Parts: sequence; C-alpha cells; structure tokens
Amino acid sequence: MPRQILKTYRDPLDALWTETLRKIGLELSRTDAAYATTDGRGQLAIATNEGMDPDDCVAQMVLHELCHSLVQGRDSFELPDWGLCNETERDVVLEHACLRLQAALLTPHGLRQALGPTTDYRAFYDALPADPFARRDASDEEEILLGRAAYARRNERPWGPHLEQALQATRELAAVLSPHLPEDHLLRAAEAPRAPHPTGLLPALSSARGANCGDCAWAKARGSSDALTCVASGRRVRREQEACAHHEASIDCLSCGACCREAYDTVEVGPRDRALRHAELLVTRTGGYDMARQDRHCIALSGGERLPRRGRPERTLPLYRPSQQPFVCSIYDDRPTTCRDFTLGSAHCLTARRAVGLSL
Repeated sequence: MPRQILKTYRDPLDALWTETLRKIGLELSRTDAAYATTDGRGQLAIATNEGMDPDDCVAQMVLHELCHSLVQGRDSFELPDWGLCNETERDVVLEHACLRLQAALLTPHGLRQALGPTTDYRAFYDALPADPFARRDASDEEEILLGRAAYARRNERPWGPHLEQALQATRELAAVLSPHLPEDHLLRAAEAPRAPHPTGLLPALSSARGANCGDCAWAKARGSSDALTCVASGRRVRREQEACAHHEASIDCLSCGACCREAYDTVEVGPRDRALRHAELLVTRTGGYDMARQDRHCIALSGGERLPRRGRPERTLPLYRPSQQPFVCSIYDDRPTTCRDFTLGSAHCLTARRAVGLSL
C-alpha cells in the first residue's frame, strides 16, 4: 500500500514570510525572468534560488519589497513594481528611503545584517549610521522624511500586525537555530535583539545620543508634580531616564505645519467661528462648513518647500522640507476652534508629524 503524504517540508523562514505576504494581500511566486517584480494585481515574483546571490533569502527579499510598499503607500499595491522605475536613476531617493526603513525595522530585532539587502545598494545600507534616520548631510533630508513616514505606516493595514509578527518570529528562529548552524550561515549574522525602552517604545538606535526623557518635547508635566508623562507611550517617565529613539528636543510649528497640511483631511468651521468671515475659503457640507483644501492642505496655509513627487503614486502624501519661508496661516487670528484647540506637543500633534515624516 503506497504511503500517503499528509505534510510537505519547506524552509521555515520561507514559509513564514510567504504566509506573511499572503496575509498582507500578495501571493508569492518564483521566476527566472526577474529578480523581484510586482504586477499590480496581487502577485509578487522573486527569482528562483538559481537566480539569487548566495546571501539572498526569501525572507530578506520579501521584506525589502514590503519596505518599498510602505514607502510608496497603499496605492502602490495596484501599480507594477510599486510604481518605481528600475531602469533609470529617477527613484534613487525612494530606494534609499526603503533601505533606511529596512534598517530601522531590523535593528531592534538584531537582524540588520542577517536580512540586509544584497543588491548593489548594499554599500549604501552598510554605510548607514546606527540610527538609520540620522542625517549625515542636507542631501539626506528627503529620503529620511520618506522613510520616517513609511515607518509610521508599519502598523496600519494591510501591513500591521503581520509585518511586526514576522520580524519577531524571525528573531526567535534565529536565536534558537544560530548556535547550531555553520559559521558561514546567513542567520549567524543575527545579533541579540535590543531591549525595548522602559516605555515599550523603540530604544535609542545610537548609544552616543546622550539625551534623556526630561529634555524631550513629548514628555509632559503631570499637573503640579515633578512627574512626566510620555505622549508617545502614555507612560510615566523620569526626567533622568535615557531617551528612546522617538526623542525630539523641540517642535517648531513654523517649520512643521503637519496639522494644517496632509496629516488631516478636514477642519470643520463652527457656527460661531470667526473663520465664517472668509467665505471664499470655505466649502459647504451637510449642516455647516469646512475649510477648503488645496493640494491636500488647508487653503489658508502657505510656506514650506514642496518636494518633487518622483515615482510616488499621486495619492500618496506630498512632502515638504523646511525652507526660508515658514508655514503660516493667512487667517490665524480668525482660525476655527478646532485649530485653536490643537495643542503643540499633544498626541494629535505627534500623529500629524509622524504622518509627514517629521517624527518617528
């Protein structure tokens, strides 16, 4: 009687990341015709084992493609190759943003070297600082904004919670298997994961920062007491406590403008708001008015320097860099109550800044 085969064996990491990809909404296939490509219709194809470098693996290649999707935004799932051009230098900034994001996702898990890219961009990846979102010079600004905005999306659908779960499972597999593998095995490059910050947030990615919670813009005093509350985590912190990766020394509204631009979609104008004086800036909605939008920001906002869109889909957020022209509101004295109630350094402020790549 022939034996009945009920199970099949696959490499555990291959199976883990193939299933993760499926949960996110893509099917994985292997091809001899390309290194990695998406068809915009739910298929991601990567090279067969024969077409991969010896230090390639399915996990690394799937992760890298998911990082591209995070940088490009949800709409990129409907575009071949995430809307990127692989044959010219047009999208180098987007590739760099993807690599910074990949390093940021892997570093806390000790997988930065084990699952790093193996293409010609590996030299760029290896040269990144301990904090992959740290600036080295002014030319880095655009890719850092893009990478940070992508990092803020990692827990949103369709990526969350599947991406983080896969990273955690990969870390656990590497920890168990690494001592039993030969020295030249890729997983031997895995390191001990970084302990989370006491708040549960991402630990400082650079040991040389020297900052603490007491000088962080997101640490707020609790009433009249000396205790602080971390806006990012909701937990109490000590002033002398070493800061996490989310630390920011200060926030400047004039160089930010996130709450007035693409981070939020609408601002209601109440029946007693003085903004009603500016009828030309309002749009009618059922039961009242909203501030009109122009190019995905409030029509009353001006300033900043808009970055070129390059290969990003049209529906992804526009990005701005600080410029000599600060963000200003043309009706600031008459701004709606919603705007007056918006608090610098609040949870909503942090959400807005994350959406545009200014905060981690």
